[in-house]
Amino acid sequence: MYVGIDVGTSMVKAAAFDSTGRELAIESRSVGLTLHGGVVEQDMEEVYAAVVDVLDSLTAQVPEPVELAGLTGQGDGVWLVDAQGRPVRAAASWMDGRAHELVDRWLADGTFETVFRRTGSAMFPGCPGPLLAWLESHEPKALDAAAAALYCKDMVFHRLTGAGPTTDVSDASMPFLDPRTRSYDNRVVELLGLTHRRGLLAPVSDPVATAPALGEGLAAGTRLANGPYDLPACALGAGVTSPGDGLLIVGTCLASLVATTDLDLTGEPAGLYISTDRPGHWLRAMPAMVGTAALDWVLSTTGVRHEEVDGLLADTPPGAHGVRVLPYFAPSGERAPFVEPRLRAELTGVSLESTRADLVRATCEGIGYAARHCLAAAGLTGTLAVCGGGTRSPAWMRLLADVLGRPLRVVEGEVGARGAVLAAAERYGEPLDAEAWTRPTAVVEPDAARAAYYAEGYEEHLTRLTAARARARA
Repeated sequence: MYVGIDVGTSMVKAAAFDSTGRELAIESRSVGLTLHGGVVEQDMEEVYAAVVDVLDSLTAQVPEPVELAGLTGQGDGVWLVDAQGRPVRAAASWMDGRAHELVDRWLADGTFETVFRRTGSAMFPGCPGPLLAWLESHEPKALDAAAAALYCKDMVFHRLTGAGPTTDVSDASMPFLDPRTRSYDNRVVELLGLTHRRGLLAPVSDPVATAPALGEGLAAGTRLANGPYDLPACALGAGVTSPGDGLLIVGTCLASLVATTDLDLTGEPAGLYISTDRPGHWLRAMPAMVGTAALDWVLSTTGVRHEEVDGLLADTPPGAHGVRVLPYFAPSGERAPFVEPRLRAELTGVSLESTRADLVRATCEGIGYAARHCLAAAGLTGTLAVCGGGTRSPAWMRLLADVLGRPLRVVEGEVGARGAVLAAAERYGEPLDAEAWTRPTAVVEPDAARAAYYAEGYEEHLTRLTAARARARA
């Protein structure tokens, strides 16, 4: 039995697989987010307790011993811990927006672009650079008390194994890692005013770190590997490794990834290059801030249940009777395929005749247009896989295929956990059949007429977005 652990933003999951990649059991626990005034934080003890709980429940279901386990989780944010791996303060989430003024300043003075040209990382308020700089200005005592500024999965690995602070090249990619040398760029640290905090950056393990579990959640001695984080783990779990092939993750974050061997640091600074376990291979990532979270907000606001979505999508035609949604709901604005910290969602074309179905379809279409924008910017030329919670809606998948104008290789199940196991197996030399583990569960073809309609709608979306970005800067 192989176990993958995925420490998500709102849900902690663990999945057990046999040697062929068949899912044997899945356990999950929700974890909370605290949101107030643009600040988005998580309780580290709650997150870690959820990890132990799902592992205890999972391993109790399947009597076979765990051969090895792989760990993945949400990226970005700042998870400050002391020398024992205990929290110094609440974790600042990747969704946090408190550092937007710093990003605004760096955008204006050229620091933002300089960092991108050196690392391929377009900073946004919820990534470690701005957050650490904000903490330095407002909570320096928290940094004084910390032994390390970790990413989410690194905190969990630290606690599960007792190993020293460590991260991997994927998490370190935003924003301090030089993708050519696969080590921290000290000039970037200096540019962000953090040279005297350089010691808080966890050592980069390349390849990913391994250590035996201490006995919480996993039996003592169980082999555990740390990383990569959730976006590249999903790419591995979906079989997206050939240059030009892409993955769309329809989750809380709408993430578009394209495998590439071309490191191009020119063009508009946006997204990031995620270093992978293979030197010279990257994932060009355009992780838009809000995916299913945008639809969740609309559903909760209109009183619609998730199980009603497919029926509502069938109740209104493409174009949603003129209702349009720019789905930029995150408190920290947008980070891909452009950075606009002050951008906010817009809902237009609504009248007293508009229905809940119109609002739901318009939101799904808006998310689809945002995905198309991201995939184009990331350089998609090959096949496209799709995974995430959104795949549970067949109607939404058909809509997405139409909006994107291409077939979707749907990969269901716990794709991030699956990728974490494959990464762990590679690290430990376990011979797993990656092709069998990543086989799609379905292929959704676009309808030619609807795809043509949405191609025009996409151009309209870009026009509305240009105007919205101008208003955000005014």
